Amino acid sequence: MAKISSDLTVGKITKLIRTIAIPAVVGTFFQTLYNIVDVKFAGMISPYALTGLSKVFPVYFVIIALSAGLSIGATALVSNYLGKKDFNKASLIFSQSIVVAIMGSIFVAVFGIYIAPIILKFLSTDANTFAYAIDYINVIFIGSIIFFLLTVSNVALTARGDTKSYRNVLIFGFFLNIALNPLFIYGLGPVPAMGVSGIAIATLCAEFIALIYILSKVLKTEIKDFVSLDCFFPKKDMIIEILKQAMPTSISMVSVGFGIFILFYFVSLYSDVAAGGYGAGVRFEQLFLLPIIGLNTSTLALVGQNYGALKFERIKEIYDKTIVIGITAMIIGGTIIYLLSGIVMSFFTDDPEQIYYGSQYLKIAAFIGPVYPIFFISGALFQGLKKAHYQTAINLLRMIIFPLIFLTIGVKYFDINFREMFLILLVINWIFGLLVLFFSRRLITQILSKDN
Repeated sequence: MAKISSDLTVGKITKLIRTIAIPAVVGTFFQTLYNIVDVKFAGMISPYALTGLSKVFPVYFVIIALSAGLSIGATALVSNYLGKKDFNKASLIFSQSIVVAIMGSIFVAVFGIYIAPIILKFLSTDANTFAYAIDYINVIFIGSIIFFLLTVSNVALTARGDTKSYRNVLIFGFFLNIALNPLFIYGLGPVPAMGVSGIAIATLCAEFIALIYILSKVLKTEIKDFVSLDCFFPKKDMIIEILKQAMPTSISMVSVGFGIFILFYFVSLYSDVAAGGYGAGVRFEQLFLLPIIGLNTSTLALVGQNYGALKFERIKEIYDKTIVIGITAMIIGGTIIYLLSGIVMSFFTDDPEQIYYGSQYLKIAAFIGPVYPIFFISGALFQGLKKAHYQTAINLLRMIIFPLIFLTIGVKYFDINFREMFLILLVINWIFGLLVLFFSRRLITQILSKDN
């Protein structure tokens, strides 16, 4: 019987964090550049196309939320079983996650194509922007099965601590996307010009190649020794177990998407131009969340395996060290965001209003950034401890309930300006972040006391 080689229950914590997080950061860096390239090409087509991609992002986020929620939930389960050395159960969970991914993608495609026009109309989208947005998002929804299968297939690698394979494919995908975007947008030879739809098609092509690569890497791991065709027949108990872990995360991430939708709604009250500038600014801001995403990945895999192995003291060390590293990284990143905000927005567009609104957002986002590690890393902690419902409650409060209450009061009744709106969000995030930090440390203390 083959053994899983990546045992995260032994070894120096700092080294393990670095080994898992750095490849994840590098990979996500190129994935974010990938998205920035898409926004750049949209801006080259038209300011309406740029705004269209920005305003449709909350809808696009549904795919990200559900597929990532399933992936994170499955990773938590697989890593737990690897920590227990139950390799058969780990492989079965992985196989059934593929089944759930296929079912989920069908639902998302049908529901997304129906709901996208309704959301865009609710956001008071003008006719030109609306057309660009629909042309882009319908293609993405039709190909959503590729996104689902890619993220879930990577579970078998991430749960073992392998983030290098996904890093490699994201780097390749970035350069491929640069080549495919102009090909499908403007056309060449037998390839017709597809405009903004070409951006979406280029994305799907790059993601499909990534899927093939990841599957080939999975087949080179020990998991092939425990997977058979029978593992892919739907098994009610397994699917329920996966959904119990994945649904709170998916709901949590959908709440983030709904929170983004709420922000776009309030931003759109100022103008469509403000929404376009804000959307472009968010894409740039994502670059500086990369260290946090890497730490989130490492925290989930490390906590998951060590919790399964009942090594609770290591969990405390994992959480404390990743929080310190994350906050330090975001302080440095926030400084860069603040100083480069105007220059960066000029890269996306030459529209002075979009530049103004985007740079105003980025200057405030620079001060919100250092609290993000608390939310991301605490969420990974809850997942690894199989308490994903805590993260759901936190995101509902932080992303939906609090912003909806305070922004409604501020924008509707006190007529606050664009900048003041984000200052309110800054205060909400910092107060709530400190509360989450206190709660997370208290939870770890309770686990340690039970162990003793």
